[in-house]
Amino acid sequence: MELNRGRLIDHIQLVVPDLAASRRFYEAVFSVLNIPIESNSPSHFWGDELFISTPDGPEAAGKLTGRHHIAFQAEDRETVDRFYAAGLEAGGRDNGAPGERANYHPGYYAAFLLDPDGNNIEAVYHGEAKRSADSVKLTFDMPSI
Repeated sequence: MELNRGRLIDHIQLVVPDLAASRRFYEAVFSVLNIPIESNSPSHFWGDELFISTPDGPEAAGKLTGRHHIAFQAEDRETVDRFYAAGLEAGGRDNGAPGERANYHPGYYAAFLLDPDGNNIEAVYHGEAKRSADSVKLTFDMPSI
């Protein structure tokens, strides 16, 4: 079977009431996944395709987002285990301990956490699948704010 990843979603935005709590959680789990957190404003931060902001930022229109399920790719089972431990330590709540979910597909190994706002955040390792590329890279000049 062949699955395509990295071509459908450009980015996802979560609008949260407590940006500091969200940043603590995502810094912890993203450090395990080797995803840097970046920011050029006190009203938001991002890690790759995930953009997180406050409701009062210009990108949010004053409204919180609802509950989402977001799955992040992990390079191996150990990374899934470390993601789960780091997320719990940073205020996440258990929503499914690390383990194989053979009903999804053979080799599907994942862990689920609820972030500070109740979003179902998953780290998944798809087993010994071959990736065509590590990532899709876009390069552009960022204007000064």
